[in-house]
Amino acid sequence: MLRFLPAPFQGFIVLTALAVNTIVCALLLYLVALVKLPIPIHSWRIVCSKVANAIGQGWVGFNTLGVKLTKNIRWDVQGIDALQPNAWYMLVANHQSMVDIVVLQSIFHRKIPFLKFFLKKELIWVPFLGIAWWTLDFPFMKRTASARKDMETARKACDKFRLAPVTIMNFLEGTRFTTAKREKQNSPFAHLLKPKPGGMAVVLCTLGQQLHSILDVTIVYPEGTPKLWAFMCSNSMEIKVRVKQIPVTTELLGDYLTDREYRRRFKNWLDKLWDEKDKLIGTLLPLPAHKSNGDEDH
Repeated sequence: MLRFLPAPFQGFIVLTALAVNTIVCALLLYLVALVKLPIPIHSWRIVCSKVANAIGQGWVGFNTLGVKLTKNIRWDVQGIDALQPNAWYMLVANHQSMVDIVVLQSIFHRKIPFLKFFLKKELIWVPFLGIAWWTLDFPFMKRTASARKDMETARKACDKFRLAPVTIMNFLEGTRFTTAKREKQNSPFAHLLKPKPGGMAVVLCTLGQQLHSILDVTIVYPEGTPKLWAFMCSNSMEIKVRVKQIPVTTELLGDYLTDREYRRRFKNWLDKLWDEKDKLIGTLLPLPAHKSNGDEDH
């Protein structure tokens, strides 16, 4: 609908609509927080959480509609047909850009429960969003010098996810991929940074077989990884996504804090998963252009 506009105007309109949508939904979540905070009754807080999740789904729905109206995205998505909106999921994905979150929200909207992820405790003070995240039961983490204490905090945060279906999202690399970061980290993968197993293991250990499955998501931008502003201004883009459901077996469960053998076994399993993802990315990216014989240097 708005694809005829020049790129900067289109980006400004999309950004403005996103900001207005975020402010309106945040204010609605503030109202939920006002009635949720002073009444520490378990059943009441469950009701408030359901209302908050509905507002969050509305926020995602509006944003997804905006993407459809302003962009001609050539989606190539496989593996989302057998998903359930009322099941518990653990979602892990490679991370390259802020656009990744837009992609995940677009393809999984109302196919699985609302996406939630761990946040730094300091982010609760972000205007509009901090209290909104708290109302939505996003777990806030405070990093300490003790890995054990951090794990225990994460475990307690995951306990609230037992009450209603949820999708816990984790970018296992911990930061967005760049070639410089890959080289600095000495990553063994061509397209990925090393995965961090701790957070994923804690979620698995806390929720156990209550999880329906693990969603292993691979995101590829064949035309190059876009920045968020470039994405907002773009008219056309190709995005490839592959989703693999992994059953939560007893072999993936254990005590990551105290069981050294489990830590070793889980790390090996995750490294193998990441190696398969790295190879999959290589098959989804376009082949590098080769010089023809007439173009070769003499």
